[in-house]
Formats: sequence, C-alpha cells, structure tokens
Amino acid sequence: MIDIPSITGIVAAVGVTVGVVFTVLELRNITKTRQMDMLIRLYSLWGSEGMQKAGWKVWTLEYEGYDDFIKKYGDVTEETPVNLGIFRTGWFFNGIGVLLHKRLADVELVDELFGYMVKWLWEIMKPIVEGERKQLNQPKSLQWFEYLYNEMQKREQRLQQTQQ
Repeated sequence: MIDIPSITGIVAAVGVTVGVVFTVLELRNITKTRQMDMLIRLYSLWGSEGMQKAGWKVWTLEYEGYDDFIKKYGDVTEETPVNLGIFRTGWFFNGIGVLLHKRLADVELVDELFGYMVKWLWEIMKPIVEGERKQLNQPKSLQWFEYLYNEMQKREQRLQQTQQ
C-alpha cells in the first residue's frame, strides 16, 4: 500500500522531471532566438551601404582566371577598391562559415538569408581565392567561406532529392 510520504516523493520526482524538461525546452528556444538575432544583425550589416558597395565590386568583376584578374585589377596584395571589396565580402562570409561550422548558426536560416549570395559571390571569387592561396602560400585563406558555400550546395542537393 502507498502511504502519504511515498505519494509526496513521487509527486516531487514528477515535479522535478517536468521542471527539467521545461528548462531544456526553454534553453533550446533561447539558443534559437539568439542565433536568429545574431544572423539578423549580420543580415542588416550585409544590407549596409559599405557592404553593398563591396559586394557590387565583386558582382561586377569580369575576368577569365586568376592571371587575367591580376592583369585587369592588380595583384591581390595591392590595396585597390576591387581588392578591398573582395576582402570585405570574403571576410564577412568567412565569419558566417565559422558560425555554421561551430554550429552557432542554423544552415537553414543561413541559406534563407544569404544562400543565393553565398553561391553567387563564391563562384565569382573562387578563382581569385585559389590563386591567392597559391601565390601567398595561404592554403586556408577564406576556408570558411568555401565551407559555407559547400554546405549551401549540400543543402540544395538534399532539398532537390526530397522534392523528387
């Protein structure tokens, strides 16, 4: 037979369990809210005039390979408006790649906010980054931007597979 102290113990245990479950769910919600806030702030930064000008410099590049880029726009070590635009844009998306790699950002939200820009800009910049990596012996230069691009490609492939 169950007595009053046993019932009290059971009720207390259930109360603690419910409290722990509630706390875990609340922490998940807080984490998602913080991630959303951080990415929206980055999205707002991306919309700033300075970042848009940097992105425009990259979007309007016309070149055929790294050597042609150097001929048209100068060496990557020179401080030119084009190189600053490339650096600023690459640096921005490199940071988002780090956040994604460290699981501090959700791939779905990153893709929804920046996906097409990541794809477009990386494909424009890839030959420049690869050439710069070789020229300066910096094989990890903008590695997280490349990682971000690859993760966006994987997500796109997964979405296409689920739609078939």
